[in-house]
Amino acid sequence: MIEDWKDLIANMNGGVKNLRQGAPDVMKSFADMAKAAHGGGALDGKTKELIALAIGVATRCAPCIAYHAEGAVKSGATREEVTETMGMAIYMGAGPSVMYAAQALEAFDQLSPAAEVV
Repeated sequence: MIEDWKDLIANMNGGVKNLRQGAPDVMKSFADMAKAAHGGGALDGKTKELIALAIGVATRCAPCIAYHAEGAVKSGATREEVTETMGMAIYMGAGPSVMYAAQALEAFDQLSPAAEVV
């Protein structure tokens, strides 16, 4: 296992809560921006989560990978859709993205309901 993605999310939630308390105006603005980015109707929520997951890989942001892998699961993305998305992230991000794509796929697998059955 590369990372325990559920633990990463839980740990980040505490850190983000602290940040929200320390910089409430900035974090409210960030939350409003996130809401606006998830709005609109041209792209569905699953597509937006897959794009965000690919950007998390390309920018090498492990917490972004965790949150958007979870978002991909919740929006109904399939493993095949995630692997194709990782292909695009690798194409755009070159070698380092290969390593983060492996982490993103593992995060998706751990956070999928099928992982609970194991």
